Amino acid sequence: MTSLLQNTWHLRRVAEATAKPCDICYKPTTSVLITPDQKDHFYICPGHLKDRGFCSPIVDEAEIAAKKKKEELEREIELIKKEHEEKMKKRKKSNDSKKKGQDSDKTANDVKEGSKEDEEDIDKAEKEKNDK
Repeated sequence: MTSLLQNTWHLRRVAEATAKPCDICYKPTTSVLITPDQKDHFYICPGHLKDRGFCSPIVDEAEIAAKKKKEELEREIELIKKEHEEKMKKRKKSNDSKKKGQDSDKTANDVKEGSKEDEEDIDKAEKEKNDK
């Protein structure tokens, strides 16, 4: 009894050193089509793999949908990251401008307080001189 040949093949790549001629056009190739049970194989060049009349890939709709969803999520994450970075930059700028405004107010107050303290120190020093 002969078993039926499966019409499902997996593409494998082999090393350049083990390249063999394509079974159709005899050009050296590193592409091998192999059955899932690995009982049968043949070397095929990439040009024949692109030929629609020769073979067509098995399309897994669930896998494609999962990839598409993942890409959409990644794009959405990038957008959210950019928005967050922009918000943080705006906050930092507003905080810096507020700090600068507060710093200038503090320095003006410090100068006023410093001059009052200096006057008080001078008055104390004069009183001590007068007392001696």
